[in-house]
Amino acid sequence: MTTIKGVEVELSVVIGRRTMPINHLLRMGRGAVIELEASVNDEVEILANMIPIGRGDVVVDGDRITVEITKKYNSSDIAA
Repeated sequence: MTTIKGVEVELSVVIGRRTMPINHLLRMGRGAVIELEASVNDEVEILANMIPIGRGDVVVDGDRITVEITKKYNSSDIAA
């Protein structure tokens, strides 16, 4: 397999979502807490360059937080 160097990929993990009016968001101050529509045991969505590539579980071990991949999407799973 050929090594690819210099390709940048932005990885993101979506742990939950919340819909709220923009004026409510703008009134929030530093340290405000936004309650997400998710529970502790929900799977998270894994994105690469804002494209869903899989799902996973959040694992907390001491002061480390990791994501364990539980499902990897195939290109046919990803809506164009």
